[in-house]
Amino acid sequence: MRFRRRNSRYMMSRHERRRTMEPDFTRVFIHGLESSSGGTKGNFFRKRYPDMIIEDYRGTLDQRMTRLRTILHGRSDLLLVGSSYGGLMAAIYAFEHSQEVSRLVLLAPALSLDEFGAYLDRSLDIPVIVYHGTRDDVVPSNPVRKIASKVFTNLEYNMIDDNHPLEAQFKTLDWNSLLCYE
Repeated sequence: MRFRRRNSRYMMSRHERRRTMEPDFTRVFIHGLESSSGGTKGNFFRKRYPDMIIEDYRGTLDQRMTRLRTILHGRSDLLLVGSSYGGLMAAIYAFEHSQEVSRLVLLAPALSLDEFGAYLDRSLDIPVIVYHGTRDDVVPSNPVRKIASKVFTNLEYNMIDDNHPLEAQFKTLDWNSLLCYE
């Protein structure tokens, strides 16, 4: 599947990108509020995708965002994967650095928190793929879906039969495709 970006570059498979000599993506995983880089998702990505940036974020949202900005400073062609509070962080970073971010993959993103309010009247035109569990009792899916539909103009929103951490289906998602490895 191809996605068109605002600057007229295409999201392509790794093979197509190599053929056209475009740089490969910088893939980043951002964990949730009560998780860490050593959590289930962080360990999964570290084992399967050793080139992925997987760091720990602690403290307030401002402290976490400062750390994220420091880690990603000067990087481009970013593909951000954010889980829950990490999804909120990824979305905020994408709004602040839209020219550097190529794609978002958000897992039960906490977009309904007040901290995202400053972005509700803006829009972002990059591919955004969301997975949200129908049995999520931490981040309600309906408000998040409404917000995502409003602010992301190139959105694929997937409701799946799962809970907040997506325990049943996380590992079965087509990560090679989501992370543009094929």
